Amino acid sequence: MRTTIYMKDDLFRQLKQKAAAKGQTMTSLIEEAIRLSLIMPVRQKSHPRKVHLTTFSGDGLQPGVDLDDSAGLLDLMEEADGTLRR
Repeated sequence: MRTTIYMKDDLFRQLKQKAAAKGQTMTSLIEEAIRLSLIMPVRQKSHPRKVHLTTFSGDGLQPGVDLDDSAGLLDLMEEADGTLRR
């Protein structure tokens, strides 16, 4: 059967590249994707699992620690000799 589909340009380019890389036609790749989507069970929305975080007693963060500053955190964790403190 012949049909026309419309897709965004970037998706078309990705499809074309993937088909070429796999040595398939775009039609066969689209058919494969549709078959897979039809046989895969529809996932029901699951309830989020409760996460239990391990905490330790203490006085909170050390002075000068900013959890939003990853570079600063790495600097604080490095020893004087350049090895990472754990």
